[in-house]
Amino acid sequence: MLDRAGRTAYNRQSMQIVHVVQLYYPVATGSARLFGEIGARFAADGHRVTVLTTDAYDLEHFWMVGKRRATPSEQEYQGVRILRLPIRRLPGPPILYPALRRAMVETSRVPGTAPLLRRLATLTPRLPDLLPVLRNLGQIDLIHTTNITLDFASIPAHAFAKSHGIPLITTPLMHLGEPGDHSLARYYSMRHQLELLRHSDRVLTMTGIERAYLSAHGVPAERLRQIGVGVTPSELVGGDAARFRAEHQIDGPIVLTIGAMARDKGTIHVVEAMQQLWAAGNAATLVLIGAPLDHFRAFFERLPAETRAHIRLLAYAPEQTKLDALAAATVLALPSRTDSFGIVFLEGWAYGLPVIGARAGGIPDVIDHGRDGLLVPFGDASALAEALRTLLTNPEQAQRMGATGQAKVARDYTWDSVYARVRAAYAEVVKQPS
Repeated sequence: MLDRAGRTAYNRQSMQIVHVVQLYYPVATGSARLFGEIGARFAADGHRVTVLTTDAYDLEHFWMVGKRRATPSEQEYQGVRILRLPIRRLPGPPILYPALRRAMVETSRVPGTAPLLRRLATLTPRLPDLLPVLRNLGQIDLIHTTNITLDFASIPAHAFAKSHGIPLITTPLMHLGEPGDHSLARYYSMRHQLELLRHSDRVLTMTGIERAYLSAHGVPAERLRQIGVGVTPSELVGGDAARFRAEHQIDGPIVLTIGAMARDKGTIHVVEAMQQLWAAGNAATLVLIGAPLDHFRAFFERLPAETRAHIRLLAYAPEQTKLDALAAATVLALPSRTDSFGIVFLEGWAYGLPVIGARAGGIPDVIDHGRDGLLVPFGDASALAEALRTLLTNPEQAQRMGATGQAKVARDYTWDSVYARVRAAYAEVVKQPS
C-alpha cells in the first residue's frame, strides 16, 4: 500500500463509493481484478465501498440459461461489500441477445437514435433491482461504472447519478479491434455509449490508444485519464515449475495461454499456430488456462487426437496452478483482439517470460515490439507460428525480452501505482470538506 501520510487531506472524511461491475469476485476477469484491487485499497483507507454486480459467473449467463451463477447474493470480501443482483432476460433463444446488439449497431448509424438505443440496451439482459438498491444505499459520494459494451448496467447507474447530482466516473474498457477494421469497435462506440462517456465527470482509459480514440470521438480531453492496470509482484511469487511439469507430464518447452478460451481472444489461432510447429517437429506443449466458451469447446473436441495430446486444457484452474504454469512456461501468448490492456502480459513479465500479443486493441501500447515481446496480426496463425518459433528457438533473445518486461512491470505497472492514479481522479470530482 502507499504511504498513508501523503493521503491525510484526501481521507479526512470517509466516502461511500459505489462500483457497478457486471462480473466480479470470484469471477476472474480483467474488470473484476481492476475493481477488486482499487476497491480493497479504498476500503483499507477507511472508505465504504459497495460493489453492485450481477449473479453471472459465466459471461454467457447474460444471454443464456443454464450457465453458472455466482453466490451468495451478499458478502464482504477484502473490506468491500458485494451485492449480487439477479439477471433477467426476455424470453427467447440465446441468439436474441447478439441479434439485438447487431441491430443496435446498425441503428446507431442514424443520427438522433441515442434515446432509442438506451431503451434497447436495457431490454435484455436487465437488472431491475439496480435502481431500488441504489436508492436504499443512502448518501453516495461517487459512482464508478465500467464495461461500456455491457451497458444494461451502466445506463441506469448513469441516470441515477445524474439525477441525484452524484459524481460519475466510467472505465469503458474499449475493445477497438484491429487497425483499419471498425467492426468490433462499433459495439463499444454506439451513439448512446459515447453519450454516456461524454457526460461522465471522468473517463479512465487503459492505454493511450483508447484515450486517443475517445478524444477523437467527442469525449472531452480534459476529462480523460489514463490509468492502466497492474499486478502486485509479491503476490505472484511461489510458482513451482517442477511441480507443474510433473503433475501434467510435460517435458520440453511450454507455450502458455491464460484467459477466456475464445476465437476473439486468439485461442483458436494459438492452437492452429502450434499445429504448424508440431507438423515441423517442434516438441513444445501448449497449456491453456481459463474459461472455455462453448464454441471453443466444440472446436477443441473436433481436433485430432494427436493434436490434443500436445495440449493441456486446464479449465478454471486455481491460482496456484496458474502460478506454477507461469514458472514453468517458456513463452506466454495472448494474440487477442478483445483486450483493452491485458493483465496476463504483466503476469508473464513478472516471471521473466517473453510475450506475444496481437496488433489490436490497446495491446500495441503495452507490448514494445522487439524489446519485451512480439506483436502479430490478429488471426494470422502463420505469423503467430513464426513468432513462437523465434522465441522457442532463440532462448537468449527470449530471456532478454522477459527481463525487459519484468523491469517495466516494476517501474510502471503495480496495483499501488494504478490506485494512486484512480485516487487522483476521484479527488478531482469529489469535494472534500476543508
